[in-house]
Amino acid sequence: MTEISKAEILRQKDFISRISDINSKKEHKPLAFVETYGCAQNFNDSEKICGMLSDMGFGFCENKEIADLIIYNTCAVRENAEMRVYGNIGAIKNIKRKREGVLLGVCGCMVQQEKIAENVKKRYPYVDMIFGTHALYRFPEILANAMEKNRVFDIENSEGAICEDISCKREAPPLAKVPIMYGCNNFCTYCIVPYVRGRERSRKVEAVLSEVRQVASEGYKEVMLLGQNVNSYGNDFKDGTSFAYLLGEVCKIDGIERVRFMTSHPKDISDELIDVMAREEKICNQLHLPVQCGSSRILEKMNRRYTKEQYLEIVRKVREKMPDIVLTTDIIVGFPGETNEDFEETIDVLKKVRYDTIFSFIYSKRGGTPAAVMEDCLTEEEKHKNFDRLLEVQNEISKEKNDEYLGRIEKVLVEGASKTNPEYMSGRTDGGKIVNFKGNTDMVGKIIDVKITKTQTWSLGGEVL
Repeated sequence: MTEISKAEILRQKDFISRISDINSKKEHKPLAFVETYGCAQNFNDSEKICGMLSDMGFGFCENKEIADLIIYNTCAVRENAEMRVYGNIGAIKNIKRKREGVLLGVCGCMVQQEKIAENVKKRYPYVDMIFGTHALYRFPEILANAMEKNRVFDIENSEGAICEDISCKREAPPLAKVPIMYGCNNFCTYCIVPYVRGRERSRKVEAVLSEVRQVASEGYKEVMLLGQNVNSYGNDFKDGTSFAYLLGEVCKIDGIERVRFMTSHPKDISDELIDVMAREEKICNQLHLPVQCGSSRILEKMNRRYTKEQYLEIVRKVREKMPDIVLTTDIIVGFPGETNEDFEETIDVLKKVRYDTIFSFIYSKRGGTPAAVMEDCLTEEEKHKNFDRLLEVQNEISKEKNDEYLGRIEKVLVEGASKTNPEYMSGRTDGGKIVNFKGNTDMVGKIIDVKITKTQTWSLGGEVL
């Protein structure tokens, strides 16, 4: 692991001070609009961007029409997110035409790919800043140059040295996301992440614990530990430090009542981790364990490095220690070379494991990955037919699993108002189930007892006791 030097950190802080001084002399506080695509790691990156912007004297708005600075933090995993970014960048041209001085930045995984970054640079000359994932800590310098009318193009692949001294502007409590590592070493044949995030780098144990103590002191009750593959945390230290050890240390921190994590690669899940999950009361009764496909033949083409049988054995071990655990997964339908027979193996896994929820996608080709040049067996019509059947089977299982909660009393951490009904509050069970109930904002951040009185496929309803 390489850490950013103290001299470089001080250099970036100097840019923060300079911009803060400039903004403090303006008649009105400048406003920033930040929109994020993709995974929890991208959202954490945006929290850091917002933290730096706050230090630089920016306020925030949800309407780009009134913003002085517009930032799109992009995702490279699926094509639809990429197309949305292009559409949004195109729409900013009119805003910049109407309001002189508005700055536009595009950052993140999508533009860490050199070809795409060059495309954005040529097609959209009014984009002021283009910078990749590895340049995040240099954002103050990048912005300072853009404010001086210098167009910035920074996608240098520095393998993402870790910077531990970046401000973070999080969403309000109760949940705080804390990264424990960056990058990925797995090179699944469909995935662009190792190319845009670099190799695995673990944060030092004390750095993680220090951040968790900080969020606890700020009133956060739940922490989610983030990594592309949290199960391989510490492997780069080569001193025996493991994710299971880190989890145990996090659970000792006062003020934190719940600990979650994502994502776990099945090939790296250990008996030690399963034991810690079963032993520590603070660790939530939930495990996201992406299977991607039920066919061992396709799993090999995906370079997942486990078979269907090995995956099912992991599930058996987990349920042996934690019978009521809530299991969720990711599934790709229509991977190159997948046949209808292979798809039936995925349906078989669904029926054997009986996940509470799945996140499923029809395969989306990513240029630069090995799978992008593999040949298909199924037509688009067949892929969509299989996808619809997958959802039909899983929705029935999800409803049956949720029906088991009827009449139970669940401890719910209240997160805020329901997104569908402002008269209701919403929170999550230990297993991550969404529960809606009548309440008030005084409940936010508290763990309360709720009797489940209604079940649906995707959520639960209840009454506060």
